Amino acid sequence: MDAIEMLKKEHRAVEELFESFESAKGAVQKRKLFEEIADALAVHAAIEEKHFYPAVKAKSTEDLLLEAVEEHLEIKRVIADLLAMDASEDAFEAKVTVLKEDVEHHVEEEETTLFPKVKKLFDEEELSTIAAAMEQTEGELREAGNPRDAVPSETDTAAPI
Repeated sequence: MDAIEMLKKEHRAVEELFESFESAKGAVQKRKLFEEIADALAVHAAIEEKHFYPAVKAKSTEDLLLEAVEEHLEIKRVIADLLAMDASEDAFEAKVTVLKEDVEHHVEEEETTLFPKVKKLFDEEELSTIAAAMEQTEGELREAGNPRDAVPSETDTAAPI
């Protein structure tokens, strides 16, 4: 699997989690699903920021990458807010909806603009090498447990690319 395929697969998984959240009943189930979403997004942002974005930085992608890390920052701030909330609070579901909309916008830009440019600039072997590094980091983050716990400490400034 190449890096773009891996990221798209993760995008679909997060979309499914948001769908599950929307049909969830009760605060306990909603909290559990939100935590799964937060973990998935924390890992996804980490592997993009540590491996994918730096590896695909080129003159034709730099502006897109700068915008992407700013979008990550906004998403992390919403996640941090949600982590501090009780799922029974009135604003919890509304804030998850904002998170979903932010993620949908980010995914659309990546898949329609950034990924096609990257496909033109990098060959399959290069994208597979990036994916291998991303997979290793993803495994480490998941093994450590609760990747979402790192998010509140990542809300001051956007990640460097």
